[in-house]
Amino acid sequence: MDTAESAGPAIVRSIFAARLSPQHTHMSQSDLFSWNMERDPVLRSTIVSVLVLDTEPNPDHLLRTMDLGTRIVPRLRHLLVAAPLGLAPPRWAPDPDFDLSWHVRRSVLPEPADMSAVLEFARTEAMTGFDQARPLWRATLLSGLDGTRCALVLTVHHSLTDGIGGIQIATALLDFDRMGTDHGRPPEPRADSASALRDIMAWNLAVGSELVVSGVRSTPPTVRRALRDPVRAVRDGVALASSLVRLARPITTTLSPVMTRRGLGRRVSVLDVPLEGLRDTARATGCTLNDAFLTAVVIGLRTYHIRHGATLDQLRVTMPISLRTPDDPLGGNRITLARFALPAGIAATADLMRAVDTAVSGWRREPAIPLSGLVAAALNRLPVRLLTEMLKHVDFVASNVPGSPVPLYIAGARIDRMYSFGPTIGTAVNVTLTSHVGTCNIGINADTAAVPDAETLTECLAEGFATVLRLGSEHASQSGGASALETSRPSYKPRPTSV
Repeated sequence: MDTAESAGPAIVRSIFAARLSPQHTHMSQSDLFSWNMERDPVLRSTIVSVLVLDTEPNPDHLLRTMDLGTRIVPRLRHLLVAAPLGLAPPRWAPDPDFDLSWHVRRSVLPEPADMSAVLEFARTEAMTGFDQARPLWRATLLSGLDGTRCALVLTVHHSLTDGIGGIQIATALLDFDRMGTDHGRPPEPRADSASALRDIMAWNLAVGSELVVSGVRSTPPTVRRALRDPVRAVRDGVALASSLVRLARPITTTLSPVMTRRGLGRRVSVLDVPLEGLRDTARATGCTLNDAFLTAVVIGLRTYHIRHGATLDQLRVTMPISLRTPDDPLGGNRITLARFALPAGIAATADLMRAVDTAVSGWRREPAIPLSGLVAAALNRLPVRLLTEMLKHVDFVASNVPGSPVPLYIAGARIDRMYSFGPTIGTAVNVTLTSHVGTCNIGINADTAAVPDAETLTECLAEGFATVLRLGSEHASQSGGASALETSRPSYKPRPTSV
């Protein structure tokens, strides 16, 4: 048996053993921040994922799989209930009328039943709000894609999970062969027995205890450092304060002179890029895969501006930084959103990538990143309108989600492509990379007020990825070797599909 296949059930068992801890009752401060932002619908936090399947899944098996998912991640059966007088964030409570058949739907694609029809459905989902009287997700199977293929469109609110959390859920939920994988006995949903008052008191006590415990733990080391090296202690304190200011500072200007408007319309498109090709380029420059991805996006956006007769030196990005640890439960958000400027005016691709690497590395090392929850708690007390206007001056979102290196199946159907369309959250465009079995599936979600010609943007992003891939190919040729890109796709150019 293949090593990856034999490891699959073991991975699932380890997830059940290590991650099925009780879910937090209340929204985290970071989730509350994104929830409050939705008072402005432009900042709607809807994630749409499209799984392209090689055949139609077994209907009964699919329902069993989705039912398993709601037991692995109890929030998929939960509603958000507001706390009286706002004394605590909204809490997650079981939906007494949960109906799986309402959340799992089926439809036949209209003619021509091609990928464009799937993307048309996906963009409509991205623009559609959730029924807050029900759990915040839905799944729609679209049959008839190019004959025998299908597409499963998953729509979830960002408060249910982040990108890495979604991949972890998929690992626990999906199969590693067409015949299916034994996921063990799922837990039964638990009833909600807490009263509102007792729940609020428990939340405030838990938050207070956490602050006290963390303070007790950090005080002795801090005192020792101050006594041993007072100058460094002061310097570290100033650095932390400065970092907090950089993380939370207001943004009042848009760096892009072209993508300035914001609206409710969305257009989505996809690109497929060889994973090993991006890795070749990253190795050639001494950078990371994420640097290669970001550089391709920056070059694509720069090309888009040139086509509109504009030049730019920088673009501002919102980049999710994962804070997830091995002890975190499945689902939920364990990220912070860093907003910073990336260079865009450097002509040489390798030099641009190294400059991107410097910018990203600096933000990953920011002292304030572990305190993002406290920053979110402070921002939650500011007027919402002030925060929404700040977010609308960021140019784009870029997210890199490591996926599965081995084939995955759902209800007997193999997943051939896995595209994610993250929310724009006030920016002009969200570009999300999900790696899946050797291919980077790129999902592009553009605000049509900022980008009225989404097809042009997609073509420019394709050129950006082609430019980055060529750098890896040229380096392999100069070193006398053949990169994976050269041996598998000698004339590769990303081909966009958009709607």
